[in-house]
Amino acid sequence: LTTVAVMGRRYLDGQIQRALVVAPLSVVPVWGKEIAQYADFPVTVTPLKGSSAQKAQQLQQTGNNGLSVVVINYESARLIEAELHAWKPDMIVLDESQRIKNPQAAQSKVFHRLGTKARYRMILTGTPIGNSPLDIWSQYRFLAPDIFPSSFYAFRNRYATMGGYEGRQVIAYKHLDELTQKAHSIAHRARKEDALDLPEYTDQTLYCTLEPEARKLYKKLKRDAVAELEKDKLITAPRIITQMLRLSQLTGGFLRADDETLPRQVSKAKINVLKEALEDLLADENRKVVIFARFLPEIEAICTLLGEMIVGYRMITGAVNVTRRSEYVNDFQTDPNVRVFVAQTRTAGLGITLHAADTAIFYSLDYSYVDYQQARDRIHRAGQHRPCTAIHLVAEDTIDETVFDALRKKQNIAESIVDKWKEVFA
Repeated sequence: LTTVAVMGRRYLDGQIQRALVVAPLSVVPVWGKEIAQYADFPVTVTPLKGSSAQKAQQLQQTGNNGLSVVVINYESARLIEAELHAWKPDMIVLDESQRIKNPQAAQSKVFHRLGTKARYRMILTGTPIGNSPLDIWSQYRFLAPDIFPSSFYAFRNRYATMGGYEGRQVIAYKHLDELTQKAHSIAHRARKEDALDLPEYTDQTLYCTLEPEARKLYKKLKRDAVAELEKDKLITAPRIITQMLRLSQLTGGFLRADDETLPRQVSKAKINVLKEALEDLLADENRKVVIFARFLPEIEAICTLLGEMIVGYRMITGAVNVTRRSEYVNDFQTDPNVRVFVAQTRTAGLGITLHAADTAIFYSLDYSYVDYQQARDRIHRAGQHRPCTAIHLVAEDTIDETVFDALRKKQNIAESIVDKWKEVFA
């Protein structure tokens, strides 16, 4: 709402004619609806769709009837950067701007370049600093490059102490009061608890125990992981994460052997706990539930379970196109017969509202605190009037407990395990 108002004021004052809004793919359709609902000024909204060539063509065909707003997702913007430069937006808005927090990423550099050409720039995010204060530099490089040093390395040297292997690891932060003051000099921070009268949010953990055969497989995977890692001269976070992923997949019930093309179900412990939880929750005919899961075999198993329980549901994964995602969200929000929304965490964890539910079940957990927190917020948004609950399904004495503990401490797994990887596989 604030962004629509700012765009409208600048248009009416003759300061802008063209505005570019960049958002995650699942949020692109939301912008058209929100602008149509709130804009009290002449405006035409064009969400870019189709192939890169089709998006480039649609960009050239935008009209001049009022303010022209083009909405595009991050990945597509990178592919038609030249055409966006030629379109010459007067204002650029980055929604969920943490998407450009990595200063080395090609995607981030695209918006650093685009930002230098736009007269007005805005970033919107609930998590500008997800894992490290250094996350702020790339976002501000787009927003206001004069706030911090123009070089990321100069910025890092000012606000971080380096050490560890070859001096490449951040071991401490410094001058954070200064960093906060500078960041807030051009920013407005509204905490959810101050701006919205939202109900309380509580957490619950439901444990399951792997069956004996599944436990044997799990222990073997751990031994193999340790042996594999100890062979490496340089143990890196990606290598550790690769080994952890197989453990996480198994706790969800599935495992693919090296000589197999598809994963097979090796445990029903967690899906059985989910069934019991759903039976209790859905006994209340007015209750709806969102289920987040990380891996596709888990999502398929959850949907099979809901079919067996004869429960109406909608499901979103990365394979579901944007139009369908919007339709499925609307179905869940408005149709009393659609009781459950099943979502792949990274795909549906941003920008959409699912407050028809007051309960979110995390069947499995992503290793990113930002993704986890964003997913939690899907049910805890403006318009929610009931107390909310997040239920976490955790397999006892497994990687699940390690990941859940790290997320509760607001840690990003990939950045916290290199020096203590053996504890993960203990």
